[in-house]
Amino acid sequence: MNQDVIAVAIDGPAGAGKSTVARAVAQALGFVYVDTGALYRTIGLAVCRRGLDGTDVPGVLAVLPEIQVTLAYQAGAQHVLLDGEDVSDAIRTPQISTYASQVSSVPAVRAYLLDLQRNMARRQSVVMDGRDIGTVILPDAQVKIFLTASPETRAARRFAELKDKGTEPVAYARILEDMKARDALDASRAVAPLKQAPDAVLLDTSEMTLDESIQAALSIVRRCIKGD
Repeated sequence: MNQDVIAVAIDGPAGAGKSTVARAVAQALGFVYVDTGALYRTIGLAVCRRGLDGTDVPGVLAVLPEIQVTLAYQAGAQHVLLDGEDVSDAIRTPQISTYASQVSSVPAVRAYLLDLQRNMARRQSVVMDGRDIGTVILPDAQVKIFLTASPETRAARRFAELKDKGTEPVAYARILEDMKARDALDASRAVAPLKQAPDAVLLDTSEMTLDESIQAALSIVRRCIKGD
């Protein structure tokens, strides 16, 4: 990895607050924020729109050559585009979360996105969040954080997020059920399962406010960069 740039990898389960924390850390440090989960969600959305099941591997493989997934940055915010359409909001539903987890277990999907993610980290200092950033995508990242929280805490946060966005209401119990199911799927998949990298710092935010979580992550990043 280019020593002139810094890569911060933040991994963790769904709903742990990775995107929010990573975005704030990137802004504080002047780094580029890369939400890799949005990329998988976008492929999941493309599969869903075609009426396919996320576990239909031949169907998923047939979709890949037909679509173009790109990232754009407006006023410092990441937007994900599917064939030129901004789908940044459309991908944030429980249904597409399930699709994202399903398609992410397909090796060809991960290969499709791998170069895009690594090339971004080669060009500039980044904060990248996902589920296998520190273990697969950027194994040489200078800073690795495994950000987590209890399933109940994560479900409550996702419920509040969807409510604030005015999204069609989803019951908390349904969100918690989906969260636990996705945890099991992410941890047990054969390709790049969710796990903490051996050299990652564990950060459990179950009892932290958002600001406390951000400050804790920033402290870890700054300490690692300094080599303390």
